[in-house]
Amino acid sequence: MADLTSAQWRKSTRSGDNGGNCVEVADNLPGLVAVRDSKDATGPALAFSPAAWATFVRATKLAL
Repeated sequence: MADLTSAQWRKSTRSGDNGGNCVEVADNLPGLVAVRDSKDATGPALAFSPAAWATFVRATKLAL
């Protein structure tokens, strides 16, 4: 498991006020991008390579 103690979490600017149903992303860590549920800051997080995360973001933008 990746060490996420120095992760700097942020929400999307598109999150808005939707009752806390958001994800947070930490992309300041070398070699990985972490994603977690904003309602459970101490809960589990998913870790992706920066390339995999970039592919996901590109695909998501194309789908919108």
